[in-house]
Amino acid sequence: MQPQTETWQWQGFRIRYQFAGEQGPAVVLIHGFGASSAHWRKNIAELAETSRVYAIDLVGFGGSDKPAPGPLQPGQNVEYIFETWGQQVLDFCQEIVGGPAFLVGNSIGCIVALQAAVMNPSQILGVSMLDCSLRLLHERKRQEIPWYRRMSAPVLQKVLAYRLLGEAFFKGVAKPKAVRKILLQAYGRKEAVTDELVDLLLGPAFEAGAPAVFLAFIQYSQGPLPEDLLPQVTCPVLMLWGKEDPWEPIDQGRELAKFPAVEDFIALDGIGHCPQDEAPEVVNPLLQNWIQKHAVPIAVS
Repeated sequence: MQPQTETWQWQGFRIRYQFAGEQGPAVVLIHGFGASSAHWRKNIAELAETSRVYAIDLVGFGGSDKPAPGPLQPGQNVEYIFETWGQQVLDFCQEIVGGPAFLVGNSIGCIVALQAAVMNPSQILGVSMLDCSLRLLHERKRQEIPWYRRMSAPVLQKVLAYRLLGEAFFKGVAKPKAVRKILLQAYGRKEAVTDELVDLLLGPAFEAGAPAVFLAFIQYSQGPLPEDLLPQVTCPVLMLWGKEDPWEPIDQGRELAKFPAVEDFIALDGIGHCPQDEAPEVVNPLLQNWIQKHAVPIAVS
């Protein structure tokens, strides 16, 4: 079942999303930083066999508009913070999905999903977290590391705040060779790093506004941490974690599994930061079984 691509107007901005499936519970897939709904290309069709599946491009990413950073002004500016994206997901559930949904996130997409579940619990049936961003550069997290390591991130953030320097840095990162190098570091299964993947992730970087979005998020060291949100979540939570994730250590991930909302933590052998793309044959059945377990049965007349 091939997904269809549509656009949705939200706060005066054009939002791209993909969808597939005609029956079953609603599932919304939320990508990570620098990615898009295309990062779920190996998951949408299979999940749609048992669910109505939507993959959304968060504002600022993928095929969605990339407005200038700033206090929200519909059609002009938006703050690139988790409260913004959480509200976007909730509005998407209400206006496009038409009701409550399961949320599946990867990396920062997990924080977005948790934020939405905290902001409006009645709209979220469950949250599945794939290698959740631990936000190790958060200002509170920095206090836990040695001072000589603590200083590097704020210095870099200040340097990148200068527009010309920031844009030069972005141009250096937004190249096929650089993107491939980053992916090879993040992925446990190196063979999953293909030319197609590099092109999918790199394409939106050439759109107007992309450098400003990138730099705005790089400088965002505030906002919620997963350990702030999980105690407030009332829906069931599933956590999947690649054992080879170099960015989000699995031992720290296991600590999050201690919160009451988390009903299961599954470690994935040989897999890195993006399990849905590295090992869809492992991830898709796990998600399908979990969603079906918690789906509200449809009454038969």
